[in-house]
Amino acid sequence: MKLLVLTAGAAEMYCGSCLRDNALAAALMARGHDVVLMPIYTPTTTDEVNVSQGRVFFGGISVYLEQNVPLFRHTPALLDRLWDSSAVLSFASKHQIKIDPTFLGEMTVSMLKGADGYQRKEVDKMIRFLKHESKFDVVNLPFALLIGLAKPIKDALGCPIVCTLQGEDLFLDQLHEPWKAQARELIRQAVPHVDHFIAVSEYYAKFMVQYFGIPPERISVVPIGINLGGHEAVETRTAPPYTIGFFARIAPEKGLHILCDAYHRLRHRPNVPETRLVAGGYLLEEHREYLVGCQRRMRDWGLDGHFTYAGAPDREGKIALLRSFDVFSVPTTYADPKGLFLLEAMANGLPVVQPRHGAFPEIIERTGGGVLVQPEAPDALADALFQLLTDRPKAAALGRAAADGVRAHYTVDQMVASAEQVYAKVTR
Repeated sequence: MKLLVLTAGAAEMYCGSCLRDNALAAALMARGHDVVLMPIYTPTTTDEVNVSQGRVFFGGISVYLEQNVPLFRHTPALLDRLWDSSAVLSFASKHQIKIDPTFLGEMTVSMLKGADGYQRKEVDKMIRFLKHESKFDVVNLPFALLIGLAKPIKDALGCPIVCTLQGEDLFLDQLHEPWKAQARELIRQAVPHVDHFIAVSEYYAKFMVQYFGIPPERISVVPIGINLGGHEAVETRTAPPYTIGFFARIAPEKGLHILCDAYHRLRHRPNVPETRLVAGGYLLEEHREYLVGCQRRMRDWGLDGHFTYAGAPDREGKIALLRSFDVFSVPTTYADPKGLFLLEAMANGLPVVQPRHGAFPEIIERTGGGVLVQPEAPDALADALFQLLTDRPKAAALGRAAADGVRAHYTVDQMVASAEQVYAKVTR
């Protein structure tokens, strides 16, 4: 089967959706499919072998210029190649800039209009390129924010369109009005142009039925799967000091401040064993002050020496860091639809403590590898952490269940087999 899989680059940042798309494409290739993984906006960053093609479509600089300066909607392709080159896009990506949500709203609406938006030239460039490729059996859009491409691609290539759903509401709900309402309505109007949707969790499939008005029979669940290479279950340590671990992007919505608060409360419990708190993950410049704030609070609580930020290591370093933890928690403030960071921790035999929302309940209930607590409740989180730090046989049992459960339900091979079923369904 020949497949075109689009993936939206997140500049120099590791992004769960990019990692998932790259892993899916690589696994499809390994199973004999002819796959083109096409980056949108910027080159992709992944901690595994990057299988995306070199050329970037809808380069972030071009999209920005065409949105704001009418002249650039008509510049020749030769000139566009300068700022669409991977080198220029990578350079620009290193200079992180805060963008006003009002602008993001306008640009989101324009992109959702597809060939009728300000980026029509980019649509035309992509279609010309695709017409010179041999016929695709299926085109897979990475998320509904690019659903405006469904109709022009289908009209030009005549092949089925599949659209993955993996966190669109988290972006859309941050937009200002009227752009938020307009964007949701444009997506709802474009739903008929997509043959089938893939949701990354059961939670998200049900949520998207309501959020975008997608008929339930046109959504299939293809759970996130991870490459288990390098991941091995660690032996449960039975003597302190113990390490409470966090590994995710350092940002308020990931809940590091909640974990710090829970740790502070934990340290006031009688008979608590010697512990420390270690956090790792990508840090955007705009969130540096957030991290500084977490560190400041720990100092104010007299816990300065208890907290370490370990940076954003590569894949090998990430796995080594995870294996140094004794219990894991990323207490997000939002309902995460994927839980990729959770699966990676569990693959190494870590018991986890997560808020009862998003995809976390189905992952923990399916694997039996953790404990669910009330969201944004530091006391409840501290209670669960204390239990796992003081009842090591229970922690060991949960860790074994976590490792076994990921291998039984959340491998990349299982993800690609489920995706193949969807692709086969739309090509019958």
